[in-house]
Amino acid sequence: MSQRLAAIAQRLGLGAADAQKVLQRSRALALPFSAPERPASGIGWQSGPPLHRLIDLPRGALSGPVQEDKARAHAVLKRLVAKHREERPAIDLREVDGLCSRGPLLDSRLSSFEELAASEACRKVRIISYKDFSKALGLALPDFERKATLRLRQADWHAERLFWDEESHPCEFACAVAYARRRGLEIRLPATIEHYHLQGSALDELQQRYHLLAIPTRAWSDPGFMGLLLDTGLPYARFGLFNSETPESLLLPKDHPQANAFGEGLREIGAPDLVAYLRACLSERD
Repeated sequence: MSQRLAAIAQRLGLGAADAQKVLQRSRALALPFSAPERPASGIGWQSGPPLHRLIDLPRGALSGPVQEDKARAHAVLKRLVAKHREERPAIDLREVDGLCSRGPLLDSRLSSFEELAASEACRKVRIISYKDFSKALGLALPDFERKATLRLRQADWHAERLFWDEESHPCEFACAVAYARRRGLEIRLPATIEHYHLQGSALDELQQRYHLLAIPTRAWSDPGFMGLLLDTGLPYARFGLFNSETPESLLLPKDHPQANAFGEGLREIGAPDLVAYLRACLSERD
């Protein structure tokens, strides 16, 4: 209750710390800021930026002192990624170059099925003839000869890659596709594609309403940083976009003078802007 009252007082301009003082104190912080890694998209669905987490973002993913503040931030973040389904009458099997299967391949950064086929993970799969090819593909797609429907995914942050959305026999599937490419075999099958999109309008709203900043782990034990975050009673939410165990993303509402000043000060001393990072991910598809 005391935290709620402090937050209300801050919104009414009754708090002891004004925006200018917060800005000055934030400029004096010394923290090891670094931009989040931009991993290259690989054959694993969870390679590349971890933006798949946003599509079903749970309410408990955000932490902070005031439930209403967390709920408002969650509502904005939840709108960042949308999806729609597309039915295609035929797709060449050779166009598929990613896997959604669980296990070690889910976040694989290998660049191609050809690399995977040559790796230790697929050493038991040997395709040297069309008979071997049919057997391997038949394990992954038992009804492929009767035009079974491919289940696929595609995401803005993976550019044009198509990911096979099945669990069983990923190595057999990858090796069969690699063989089809090498031999020029055309296997056309109907497909259902789940498209995942970063919403430009939602990014605009996020940028208008919040500072979304990358914060180093050390900040959460830094007295100066935590003093600004807690002693002033300003509203905030923590969010683990890249690491759910150590939330390193900080949301500060721009409509609150002290929170906005804190965000401006952190940006001045080098806190990376994660909205810019997300926009860069959106441009991967263009």
